Amino acid sequence: MTTLAIYSNKGGVGKTAAAVNLSYLAARTGMKTLLCDLDPQGSATYYFRVKPKLRSGAKGLIKGGKQALDSVKRTDYENLDLLPADFSLRNLDIRFNQLKRPQKRLRKILAPFEDDYDLILLDCPVTISVLAENIFTAADFTLVPLIPTTLSLRTYRQLLSFCKKRNFDEGRIYVFFSMVDGHKKMHRELIAAAPKTLKGLLESPIPYLAQVEKMGIHREPVVVFSPGSAASRSYQNLWDNVRKIMFSTDGSDPTVPPGTPL
Repeated sequence: MTTLAIYSNKGGVGKTAAAVNLSYLAARTGMKTLLCDLDPQGSATYYFRVKPKLRSGAKGLIKGGKQALDSVKRTDYENLDLLPADFSLRNLDIRFNQLKRPQKRLRKILAPFEDDYDLILLDCPVTISVLAENIFTAADFTLVPLIPTTLSLRTYRQLLSFCKKRNFDEGRIYVFFSMVDGHKKMHRELIAAAPKTLKGLLESPIPYLAQVEKMGIHREPVVVFSPGSAASRSYQNLWDNVRKIMFSTDGSDPTVPPGTPL
């Protein structure tokens, strides 16, 4: 099993859109996938038409075991389940800090799911506190969406500094450009310069397009309601690159039956 976190310490960067589309694309390959919506806003939960409710709220999630397992909901898509958000998750940091070894609580919560899923994908809230430490401890890989602007790059460098101080492996953190507007000179210049300055950069930019915004109307992944669009092709490209990281160097995936369309 692999745990992949979609994380950013800056809001409004297309994090949830990436989590929703990547989880769907993973499930479509035949991987048993669980998307965990850890954001109390519950956007990923909304996109998948699931009620934002956890059994016993954040308290039940922290206890883990059967209560966490019972909170999992099926989505409309084969191989894709959802651990929905709950507004009580806004207090998750506080609750973690009240426990022993608070940085490892999330990994303990996810442990019961290991036998049932090939991939656990975390849609993470904006945070750079003990919850962030839990995320980096639990995740095998972390994927950071980055808008090509000066402030976004500055925020990303703050994240790397945070990880370095806490001895998290920066080699497991990958970044991709999100909400890219090719008409903006700054976007074009920063993307052109990025390969020389950013480690772990995936050449899988996600454009700023109306199809992505329309996910809120359709309440579906963009690759479902607009499969031939540029946005859909971009998410497919991002998923292809993520799979190469998660599995073997040639991109082969032992959990996917031969001949399965990717």
